[in-house]
Amino acid sequence: MAENRPDICVLSNPRSGTSQRNPGAVERAMAVFGARAELRPFSGDPADEAARAVQDGFRIVVAAGGDGTVAGVAHALAGTGVALAVLPLGTFNYFARGLKMPEAPEAAARAILDGAPHDIRVGTLNSRVFLNNVAIGLYPAILEEREAVYARFGRYRLLAHLASLRTILRFQKPYRMEIYQDDTRHSIRTPMVFVARSAYQLDQFGLQGAEAISDDRFVLFLAHQQTRLGFLRLAWRLVRRRVDHGRDVIVSTPRRIAIAVRGRRRIAVALDGEKLKMRLPLRIRLNDHLLQVILPPDKLAG
Repeated sequence: MAENRPDICVLSNPRSGTSQRNPGAVERAMAVFGARAELRPFSGDPADEAARAVQDGFRIVVAAGGDGTVAGVAHALAGTGVALAVLPLGTFNYFARGLKMPEAPEAAARAILDGAPHDIRVGTLNSRVFLNNVAIGLYPAILEEREAVYARFGRYRLLAHLASLRTILRFQKPYRMEIYQDDTRHSIRTPMVFVARSAYQLDQFGLQGAEAISDDRFVLFLAHQQTRLGFLRLAWRLVRRRVDHGRDVIVSTPRRIAIAVRGRRRIAVALDGEKLKMRLPLRIRLNDHLLQVILPPDKLAG
């Protein structure tokens, strides 16, 4: 790339609920980036825009948004040598918080400029990259209810929790699943499967398995609870970080997972906070290609 051309591409969806809730955040970050960055607004799949940025020769692509936007950009960047940076503008920002990225846009932009690239291994669901988690069952239903509430009232964490409660109260019957963990097959009836790839997110909910993430494994949680009351109790224990890993959930740490659901060809899936409809079976594994991520100075010092 020519010396006077920007080497940082900032991808932002101006129509997202996040941009509307935090107006001017991207512009404040751009003022810090200065001439080094080019802003590219987009709508639709962020992976497509990130792929164009790679083709155009940018050295760093900044995902300005929440975990879903970040995962979409990561999908396009894995294995390219182009680094992912995060301007956290989402509701929860689990990936950015795990990186210790500042939440204020000006501070996040400075951290990106002063940071350094680091290779990480990410998960894939049917070849699509994810950074934090994959879930089927009750959790995608919670996301659907949450988006309906956001569209009506705005994107606020309290509303997210109320949407979760409403979905649990309307909970239907569990799924019958065939789950393959590495070379082991299990038949199980469960209302929710949750696969984690973020040690930070596990710590936030007081869940076991963070050490498995460093060992290039997933942490698989299968919910024991079968009733609305049971799920309300589990949700309350999650909030209080007091989940009983024997009574409330079954925990394992496989490297490869495959999931089939009896009587279904497709199923709703939550992938880093985004709800998708995907063809079964679901195949979860580690990506063959490393992803470069810009770590802020505080994370590098740690």
